[in-house]
Amino acid sequence: MSKRRTHSPEFKARVAMEAISGRKTIQEIAADHAIHPIQVSQWKKQLLEGASELFTRGKKSKDKEGGQAKEAELFQQIGRLQMELEWLKKKSQLL
Repeated sequence: MSKRRTHSPEFKARVAMEAISGRKTIQEIAADHAIHPIQVSQWKKQLLEGASELFTRGKKSKDKEGGQAKEAELFQQIGRLQMELEWLKKKSQLL
């Protein structure tokens, strides 16, 4: 019994791009890379379906980074305000 082969994402992308280009048939591409033609078709389909997400992910990750920076800034502000509140409570008890 043979082991299941795993392919890197780079290899899958290269094969799918080759299939999209249309220079060779899917059967020729599969024979060149020693994989099944159905696998080539699946990778091509995944690439075409996920292509629009490539551009939205970049925007989301930038928004996420900006959100994390904003969140860190707000936590710092909360910490400062809590320290000020404690100081004011101490000072008001002395009076």
